[in-house]
Order: sequence, then structure tokens, then C-alpha cells
Amino acid sequence: MTRALMRLPHIAWHLGRAGVLGHVAQITLLPSWLRHCCQLLDKAVRSKSAVNDAGGALCQALVRLGPGFIKFGQALSTRADLIGPELGQSLTMLQDRLPPFAAAKARQMVAQQIGQPIDTLFGQFDDSAVAAASIAQVHRATLCDGREVAVKLLRPDIEKHMLADTALFYSLAQILQWLAPGLRRLHLVTAVKQFKQLSEMELDLRLEAAAAGRLADNMRDDEGIYVPWVDLENSTKGMLIIEWIDGIRIDDLDRLTKAGHDIGKITEFAARSFFNQVFRDGYFHADMHPGNIFVRADGTLVPIDFGIMGYLDFQDRLFLARLLSAMLDRDYDMVAKLHKDAGMLGEGVSVHQFSQSVRAVADPVMGKPLGDVSLGVVLGQIFQLATRFEIEVQPQYNLLQKTMMMAEGVARQLNPKADMWQLARPMAESWMQHEAGVKKRAEQLVDEIMQIMVRVPKLLSAFEAAQQRPIAPPPQTWPGRVALLALLLAIASFFTNIH
Repeated sequence: MTRALMRLPHIAWHLGRAGVLGHVAQITLLPSWLRHCCQLLDKAVRSKSAVNDAGGALCQALVRLGPGFIKFGQALSTRADLIGPELGQSLTMLQDRLPPFAAAKARQMVAQQIGQPIDTLFGQFDDSAVAAASIAQVHRATLCDGREVAVKLLRPDIEKHMLADTALFYSLAQILQWLAPGLRRLHLVTAVKQFKQLSEMELDLRLEAAAAGRLADNMRDDEGIYVPWVDLENSTKGMLIIEWIDGIRIDDLDRLTKAGHDIGKITEFAARSFFNQVFRDGYFHADMHPGNIFVRADGTLVPIDFGIMGYLDFQDRLFLARLLSAMLDRDYDMVAKLHKDAGMLGEGVSVHQFSQSVRAVADPVMGKPLGDVSLGVVLGQIFQLATRFEIEVQPQYNLLQKTMMMAEGVARQLNPKADMWQLARPMAESWMQHEAGVKKRAEQLVDEIMQIMVRVPKLLSAFEAAQQRPIAPPPQTWPGRVALLALLLAIASFFTNIH
């Protein structure tokens, strides 16, 4: 906590220079004295080059504050319920670019990672980095067997810096909740914990290698998409060796058109790929900005950078598929009912009131021509209603909402008249009919029964232990009744969900 307080003047300086404090002063949840201090600091240190909009100012400040702050800003972009959809959209555009570290250092790190001279593994290693971000940088190289690869290296001492920044964010979250108790319902400390989990995954490149392998297995038979292979044998925690991809960025329309690519087909591949990842597999690329998707000469889409991945279980996917269908039908009563059935609305919350609130947010947008509809923004606004209705938005939905907005943005850059959600709708309906059928429910029922049967011996052991206590034990039939009750509930759930 003391170290956090010592860094506050440095942070306040950069926030003030970028013009962020002026926007912070408008947050009504903060105490009046704190807002007044922010106003005074804003007038005193604000730079003439500061941008006026809050999102742009925050992005500018985060870049100046360094890698940990850049990554935190990107993670914060998934919390539309916390910062609002407009600011969240601005943070998705946060540029994660930093000057590369020296080539000599890169070569030294490669040798350390492989435990032998660099030329024993690489026939060629380019000194110039092709990309340099806050966590790592990438070099082009050729293996001794002739295969061309991209070598991703973690920045020197990045783990130490990220650990210090994460500790700072945790302390700041605690300080803010102490200064402004009204902020507690935003779960700032929880947001920092989620950020820490994502950061730890990005700082172990073996996890990224595993993610690429899993995504490749899932999409092996899908048309129009290819996941690069990874050199698992030589990749380490600090170094990832992955297939080099020659292609055109998916947002470079001029080059795509000149190369003779079918833009409509690419849009269709993008929509189908996104749908398959989210709904069919429940495992999706969660950093799908245009710089992470290339188009090969044959029109195949190639995603790269698998450091951030999202996971959805079957119930999450079923909820989202039904939500997507209800939103496109403008059936806001069904949207509210889905939230209620999922346990996301408290007992004292009116379903009708929530339905009306969703209608107020969605109708002005859903009434526009299909090419102008941004379902990602609408869902962000719905998630923002979580603050008003005290809904606990699950972390996987926050990450998905960011990914949806990125994917939709890519599709609109490709073809402004296209609506990827309408393209995905028949796939969603087909998936629901198949996956939510009797067979799938029967499989789930069997799983639930097996879980119950596993618990029965533990219940019996607990009962026997209770019999040896001086207090009168429960009736002999208690464990059996618990198991029977659980079984009946599972069967009831099975038949209820069929309808």
C-alpha cells in the first residue's frame, strides 16, 4: 500500500497531462472533495495537446505510464458494465506498441532459452523486430530445416514490472473503494484479480502454444480458416516459435481488392469462424483485432497471437444463443426472462422493469438498417445495466463482449453493408436445435447422475461419522434421501429444459 501511495504523484501527473482528471472530476460516485481536487489538478497540469474525449485521453495516459497500464486498459475494455460502452470501445483501440529492445539482447535471450548457441536452431534470425508490444516482441527467422517461423520473446524483466503494476492496481482499487464506498458495487478489486489471471497467462508463452494447438484441433476441418503450427519442442515459457504467415491484414481493403479477394466471402468466413469458436466449441480467440488476422493468397483467414483466449461452458453458450435470437427478434421480454432464468437478476428485481430498460437501450439501435446495427454496442449497454440492477456479470461474458465488438468491427471494415449477426443467426438456430435436443439433455442427465453417485459414498461416510458423535444422528435414510432428492431434481430439470 505504501509503495502504491508513493507512485500516485507520478500517475496523477500523466493522467493530468493527458486530460483524464478533468473527466474523472465528473464522476458523481466520487466524494465532492476528490472531484474538486481533480478539477484543480486538471487546470494546473493539463497539456495543450490533450485530447477532449475521455477515451482518447485515457489511452494517451496509459501509453505514457507503460506496459502494465496498457495491458490493464485493454483488460478494462471488457468491463462495459463498469466504464460504459463508449469508453470501453475507445480502450479496445488502445495501441499496444512500444520501441523494440536491442537485437543483441534478443539473440542472447534466444540462446538462453534453448540452452545452446542460436545457430544450432536457426539458420537465419532477423535482427529487426517485425512487431514490438508491451509484453513481447517478434522476430522473423528460419529454422535449420528450412521452415520459416516467427519467434516471440518476452520483454526483459517484464514479469517483475507486471507484478509491481498489478500490486499497484490492487492497492488503488482498495483505496478507491475506501474513499468512495459507492464504488464497491463495481467490484474493482475483482476486476484487478481478473486482470492478474490474464496477465499470468500472457507471461507464460507455453500456455499460448497450448492455446494455438487447441484452437487448431477445433478448427481443423473448417473451411476458410487456418491456425498456424507451433514448434512445441523448442518453445519455452519465455519464447514461442510459431509458423510464419505471409498474408494481408484483414482491414487492408485496398490490398485485398487489388489481390482479387472476394470480400463477401472473407466476411462470411469471419462470421462463421467467430460463431464456431463461440457457440460450437466454447473456446474463442479473445484478442481479435485486425492486426491479429491475416488473409493468405488463397483467401484463407489466419489468426495469430493466442495469448488471450476465452472459454464458455454449454449453459453459457445456450444462454448467449437464445439471447442473440431474442435480441434480433426484438423480444425484450424474452431477454429479461433469460437473465432471470440464468439467476442474473436478484429476487427483488422486476422482470418487467428490466425488459423496459433493455428496450430503451436496444430499440433506437435495432431500428436502424441492418448494416448500421451494432449488436456488440447494444450488448455492452445491456451489460452496463448490471450496475443499475445489481447484476453479477460473469467474467467470461465481459471478455466475450469485447471480442464481439472487435469481430463486428472487422466485419464492418470489410463490408459496411454486412451484418455478421444476421449471417450467424441461422447457424445459432441450427446449433440450438441440435445441441439443446433430447440427446444432449440426456447426456447431461447421465453426467449429473454420475456426479451424484460419486457423492453418495461421501455422504454415507459422513453419516457413519455422525453416528459416533454424542449428538443424536440423523435418520438412517438421510443419505439415501439426499441422493434421491438430487436425482429427482436432475430429472425434473431435464424435462423442464426439453420444453
